[in-house]
Amino acid sequence: MKILKIIALVLLVAIVGIQFVPTTRNQSDTVPETDFMLVNNVPKTIQKKLEVSCYDCHSNNTQYPWYNKVQPVTWFLEGHIKEGKAELNFNEWDSLSARRKKSKLQSIIKQVESGEMPLSSYTLIHSDAKFSKEEANEIINFITQLKDSL
Repeated sequence: MKILKIIALVLLVAIVGIQFVPTTRNQSDTVPETDFMLVNNVPKTIQKKLEVSCYDCHSNNTQYPWYNKVQPVTWFLEGHIKEGKAELNFNEWDSLSARRKKSKLQSIIKQVESGEMPLSSYTLIHSDAKFSKEEANEIINFITQLKDSL
């Protein structure tokens, strides 16, 4: 019984201790001129849906939930954000070559069609980020037109 108390105390100290480990936040006050929304004539309905469903992980400005201040949740979220930005950063869209843009647009189409994006782990908590069939079709049609115009 004494060993369980020691283990519990060590775990409690560790959990409290990791709360003080600093992390970097993915937040910016500016929207660069290279942003996907500024470069392309994105309809307002699609723009709003992309911001809600994609920009938290695929831009330089994440809208963090309250639970982001609790470790190890912060590490988990930051890992997803870094991975998402490495794959596609909408804020850096216009710095990509035409070939790379086409590739990214094709990837967006495939992932929206298959339901891979937005991630189910994200939509579990952010239900407003889910795409209805109509929204997914609208986004796919817009992205396809954009890809064909490059």
